[in-house]
Amino acid sequence: MPNDAPAAQTPRADSDHLPLSGIVVLDLTLARAGPTAVRHLADWGADVIRIEPPPTGGEDIAGNRHGFDFQNLHRNKRAIQLNLKDPAGHAAFMRLAAKADVVIENMRAQVKHRLNVAYDDVRAVNPGIVYGSISGFGQDGPYGRRAGVDQIAQGMGGLMSITGEPGRGPMRVGIPIDDLTAGNLLAMGIMMALFDRTRTGVGRWVQTSLLEAQIFMLDFQAARWLMAGEVARQAGNDHPTGIPTGVFPTADGNINIAASSARLWERFCDTIGKPEWKAKDEWKTQKGRSADRASINAAIAEVTRTEPAQHWIELFESNGIPCGPIYSIDQVFADPQVQHLRMARMMKSPVVGDQPVVASALNISGFSKDIRRPTPEAGSSTDEVLRSVGYTEAELAALRSKGVI
Repeated sequence: MPNDAPAAQTPRADSDHLPLSGIVVLDLTLARAGPTAVRHLADWGADVIRIEPPPTGGEDIAGNRHGFDFQNLHRNKRAIQLNLKDPAGHAAFMRLAAKADVVIENMRAQVKHRLNVAYDDVRAVNPGIVYGSISGFGQDGPYGRRAGVDQIAQGMGGLMSITGEPGRGPMRVGIPIDDLTAGNLLAMGIMMALFDRTRTGVGRWVQTSLLEAQIFMLDFQAARWLMAGEVARQAGNDHPTGIPTGVFPTADGNINIAASSARLWERFCDTIGKPEWKAKDEWKTQKGRSADRASINAAIAEVTRTEPAQHWIELFESNGIPCGPIYSIDQVFADPQVQHLRMARMMKSPVVGDQPVVASALNISGFSKDIRRPTPEAGSSTDEVLRSVGYTEAELAALRSKGVI
């Protein structure tokens, strides 16, 4: 930014302007990882054009279009149908790509090359394109041609070996965390490439994979191995290194408590009515508490099970000790803080009616994250989009008669 640039000001809220207004995105994604990346861009104002093949009489490639999963993933987009295998369909895609800012796909490497919609193909007509790709294991290398899905990457990326209770065997996480993380990372990478393009005019190929995303998400557990040679094991509900942090019983359920630092541990002992625990030599240090984890957890549980959850939550909270309930998903959305954050936003659809969907977790001053456009029906914007790049009514009719659109 130039030294004489004006000071930043909070932008005026404007329903016609969002951070990504004016950015055109071609969405070739399927399943979840790719659509997760696209959803970030769509939610924040990009003109996202979802491209799907025309129906062929078989199963809809999109799955249950009116189901909760598809509706939640694909809001704030337009949708067209285009047969990329047909030369005329491919030509239409390239005409769109020539004027687009971003293309996002999560095909296997050989598929996009076979369709001639890979990065080099698009860059030939649009050197400024930012091309985003998610694969299972990377675009090349020994596993580059393999298809990948979330649970496979959870296993190969080490997550299942550290999830669950000791001795119970590997356990998957309860959400498709690899798909979601890869999508989140790709969206961030695309933003970086778009920012760089404002200075250089040069597009980039932004890539990640489910395997890379999962290893990245191992975070300190990966560093623990790389730097200290320690192989993490399953720890169940206990924090692998910070003791006590975990799930403890109450008179009417369970709560999470986190009091692992020296300061919090001393405050915790006083709050729970056990100041004598501070004097135990084996519990004075994090290393000692870690070695005697089972005894500490049992001692805490004997106390916490005597009172209901809300009693402990209020008591610990009033003394600055992190503590919280363990909700089912319906209870999550009934929580007053979640309702205050409006993490459920209404989407008004002429097809499925008014339905709440999960809101973006981002908040940017001056901008609304309400849902602007319902999840589109298949091909609902085909004519509109193709007209915008010069197709005439006669040309559209010809494409439709050939099954290209």
